[in-house]
Amino acid sequence: MIVFEVRDGELIETLTKQAADADIANGAIVALIGAADGFTLSTMPPSDATQDVLTSYRQPAEVTGGGEIVGGKVHIHATMAVDGNVGLAGHLHQADIHTWFVRAYVLPVTA
Repeated sequence: MIVFEVRDGELIETLTKQAADADIANGAIVALIGAADGFTLSTMPPSDATQDVLTSYRQPAEVTGGGEIVGGKVHIHATMAVDGNVGLAGHLHQADIHTWFVRAYVLPVTA
């Protein structure tokens, strides 16, 4: 298992670079933990599962999730816990990390 850590930057972009630097093109992100300063999630509307509805939040959130790296592309589904003990969940498109950190625990997969 490899642990990637993001302390300052955009999460998806930084994890993509770290995976490439570690020569990981495919892997399972078995755990994601930390906190973000802002983030964008998407969900699917009930009328069309092929569409994404993106919503951006400019507030801090606790982060938990999992995902995969396929062909060098990072794909994460996450739950973001915000003020009031509310969990916002979906496909994570971006997350700004500055105040705290996020760690991704990755198992490389060889094809």
